[in-house]
Amino acid sequence: MTRRISILGATGSIGQNTLDLIKRDPDSYDIVALTGGCNVAQLASDAIALRADVAVISDETLLHQLRDALAGSGVEAASGASALNDAASRPADWIMSAIVGAAGLAPGWRALEQGTTLALANKESLVTAGPILMQHAACHGARILPVDSEHSAVFQALVGEDIAAVERIIITASGGAFRDLPIAALNTVTVAQASSHPNWDMGQRITIDSASMFNKALELIETKEFFGVRPDQIETIVHPESLIHALVGFNDGALMAHVGPPDMRHAIGYALHWPQRRDLPVARLDLAQIGQLNFRALDGDRYPALALASRVMEEGGLTGAAFNAAKERALDGFIAGDIGFMDMARVVAVTLDKMSAHDGLQKATMSLDTVLEIDRLARVRAGEVIAQIGT
Repeated sequence: MTRRISILGATGSIGQNTLDLIKRDPDSYDIVALTGGCNVAQLASDAIALRADVAVISDETLLHQLRDALAGSGVEAASGASALNDAASRPADWIMSAIVGAAGLAPGWRALEQGTTLALANKESLVTAGPILMQHAACHGARILPVDSEHSAVFQALVGEDIAAVERIIITASGGAFRDLPIAALNTVTVAQASSHPNWDMGQRITIDSASMFNKALELIETKEFFGVRPDQIETIVHPESLIHALVGFNDGALMAHVGPPDMRHAIGYALHWPQRRDLPVARLDLAQIGQLNFRALDGDRYPALALASRVMEEGGLTGAAFNAAKERALDGFIAGDIGFMDMARVVAVTLDKMSAHDGLQKATMSLDTVLEIDRLARVRAGEVIAQIGT
């Protein structure tokens, strides 16, 4: 029996890894929709190869190119936010949400309204709107499966366990590109240096977020929202090898660790085949050859993003939406050369201070509309902070 599959964010690293698994067994899947940001050639190639019903490019200026690339294939072409939401609403048995950033929230929201299974790689959805997203899924009888390697690891460690018996969840972090660089040197690192990860092959934005640990900050917030644990139950530790993805500590003192290669196809494959386990084309670890696993405490001065994550979890409300939007805008500023690497955390902190004082982040009612409005406003506020830093 074939399954109907849609991939939102098909041209990114998560989307391409998902397609790698699907292309190994194409007869098992009917591809409903593939979407991408601006990589027309990749989107069209995959849509034609897998005979997708529709391909959507988010950049409306590229629609003509997409139509030309799909000419004669029978694949429908569309573009823009409305078309993206429409694609997410097409009936499917399993939908991968891998659009990067807050842009993935609305399509994922629409996908859940089908009562389907949403494989969630877009961590920003839970960071910005966790409580209402989980409620929205429950109301429509939908299921959310985690695809971040850390949250997939926790999810797997909890199989057959009672969440009430969990004392702590430990999320590991590689430490990123600058884990061994003197802190004083972080002020002058370049975009090119921050775009190289020691263990994972990812896109530029998430790789820079890994170097600053903003990616891990998002994952800590995501852990709270997905698993419903308290902020004081969530820990993180530097694990340079990236082989242990997370650990769950129980009330009897036991730690359950998930160990595997740094290959996103593991977490994607688990979500794709859940509740079964199937063979995956990932490396099998040779523990004797690895020899040892290393851990070290996190340095808050090196990674100020983590303190900001704690603040978001404690303050709640719409603080997560403001945090993520300010983070995305600060990353834009760093990539553009308007601010330095360590200025990103400063931009986010100042933006949260301003918005907490004036915009009622803790008091406003959370809805999809209010989340999107805070997202818009935080980007404006963060842009103002970036302009001040740059002067």
